[in-house]
Amino acid sequence: MIVHRAGEPAPAPVPAPEPDPQPTPDPRRWWALVVIALAQLMVVLDATIVNIALPSAQHDLGITDGNRQWVITAYSLAFGGLLLLGGRIADLVGRKRTFVLGLVGFALASIFGGAATGPGTLFAARALQGVFAAVLAPSALSLLTTTFTDPEERAKAFGTYGTLSASGAAIGFIVGGLLTQYLNWRWCLYVNVPLAIAAVCIALTVLRDRPGPTAARLDVPGVLLGCGGLISIVYAVSEAQPRGWSDPLVPTLLATGITLLTVFVWWQTRAPVPLLPLHIVRDRNRAGCFLTMALAVVGMFGMFLFMTYYLQVVLEYSPLQTGLAFLPLTASIVTGSTQISARLINRVPPRMLMAPGMTLAAGGMLVLTRMTVDSVYATQILPALVLMGLGMGLTFMPVFSTATAGVDPQDAGVTSATVNTSQQVGGSIGTTLLNTIATTSATAYAGAHLTDHADRARIAAEATVHGYTVAIWCAAAIMLTAALVAGLMVTGRPTRHHVPTEQPALPESIT
Repeated sequence: MIVHRAGEPAPAPVPAPEPDPQPTPDPRRWWALVVIALAQLMVVLDATIVNIALPSAQHDLGITDGNRQWVITAYSLAFGGLLLLGGRIADLVGRKRTFVLGLVGFALASIFGGAATGPGTLFAARALQGVFAAVLAPSALSLLTTTFTDPEERAKAFGTYGTLSASGAAIGFIVGGLLTQYLNWRWCLYVNVPLAIAAVCIALTVLRDRPGPTAARLDVPGVLLGCGGLISIVYAVSEAQPRGWSDPLVPTLLATGITLLTVFVWWQTRAPVPLLPLHIVRDRNRAGCFLTMALAVVGMFGMFLFMTYYLQVVLEYSPLQTGLAFLPLTASIVTGSTQISARLINRVPPRMLMAPGMTLAAGGMLVLTRMTVDSVYATQILPALVLMGLGMGLTFMPVFSTATAGVDPQDAGVTSATVNTSQQVGGSIGTTLLNTIATTSATAYAGAHLTDHADRARIAAEATVHGYTVAIWCAAAIMLTAALVAGLMVTGRPTRHHVPTEQPALPESIT
């Protein structure tokens, strides 16, 4: 007790402690966005850039028709199967460290593949690219999540990221066409090296990471169960294309994958340090985003596959012309993501962007169902690509932002990995499923229309296009389902004020 004597000045009142100020934004955060965008572009680009180069690589290396799929499958298998592990490693070891490691490893694997002298070397290099992509992709997205916390800046950053994620495949076709036509197929792999070097130099200078948790442990049983289940499922759908769904290997792999993932979920409720904390997927908004993403890319990847073959085989476009034909799609994605979604994400609920976006994309797919062997690009293909691009731009940005916002910093990596996993697995399933539908429909059409006096070449082309349109009808239905999922499950409100990421109880996940 303090006694105040008469005649002495009263002591100054002790000021109340001021509340802790909001953390100062990193002044180098926009440079961080540049390096993260470079890394994301590289990862997404490699999912499609090799597609256009594949015929040249097959001829050069003597790859058989039965084995050529492994140039694509080896990458998607390692990438999709190891994403959860890569995300948790980023959380435990540090995002900046795993980000740089992923960049360096991806570049070395690209050099290895570009210098391949035989099929086995190229397959191994593509698998290594997938391994390092599984480390790189979740660390990139989690770095973006923890770097940008202001809602307005976050919208711009995720607009850029969503644009690259949605348009990277189309950019891959353009770059692949240019490099294959004017250099050779090996440069479709070597192109990653300068991108990685630039990204590493910037990353070492500008990226800042939060300290990781101490005494962290890796959930080894969870790794074996989760990654094993994902690899089994991705491998099953990749083998369904050459073997057929009735081949005993395909349902066996699917059953194995589902069983492993079921046991994985059970184990995650008992693991001391789970690989995937189940509260991440129990959140209604995040679960809706994961499912919307998976359904969206089913249709998108199917469209890329069919349109690539349609333009090159039916309309007889060159690889470069095919790549350039996708430019309007890319431009529309950029517009939808950066000029519409990024401006509205803090003003309207995310489902008000995602559901209309998926509906718009489905409308674009419906336009493509009217294509024929004589379609004119400007009037029958271009409008569909524009609608698709705008829809994807409206959807992808709020999906990434909503799914990753508001999580605990120590779970940012694995949450980001879950988003990427839904994208990768959805793309693998979509490509195989829709291709099977297209092939079956084309065979039935040809059998019904081929006669002794029919123009066999014309009937074959019509059968191919008929198969594409039937599969595209299915893709449109899947996209409408994605719109329904987004509208019903993603119930969050827009975030107008800054909410620190350390307070996951507040619904920044509805940004």
